[in-house]
Amino acid sequence: MSSIFSKIIAGEIPCHKIYEDGGHIAFLDIQPLVMGHVLCVPKKEVDYMFDLEPEALASLWKFAQPIAHALKLAIPCKRIGTAVIGLEVPHCHVHLVPLQQVGDINFSKEKLHPSQEQLAQTATLIRSFLD
Repeated sequence: MSSIFSKIIAGEIPCHKIYEDGGHIAFLDIQPLVMGHVLCVPKKEVDYMFDLEPEALASLWKFAQPIAHALKLAIPCKRIGTAVIGLEVPHCHVHLVPLQQVGDINFSKEKLHPSQEQLAQTATLIRSFLD
């Protein structure tokens, strides 16, 4: 059974895409911890990150790096936090979360519910900082 991320990758479910290459896609979390929360996802459906081939694992982090740099420019913050939880969707992914404080990356706190317009504006802003 394909994950919600596989459906996003296939274009069956819309997303607020930040960037895409041949093997990965980055898009906004629609229920973010903080505004600008981005998910970086390999297109190959693998549930557990450490089941990726070593080259694919390295490639995912290499893909995430310029997105994290653009995110930090777009959403002023102290740092971009990263997290790999792996329990919420059976398709490995990296969370990129703009941080002002450590609590900003607490996955047990209530999520935000931004409008589609707010998400679209945030995605456009982040994309504007990609080289």
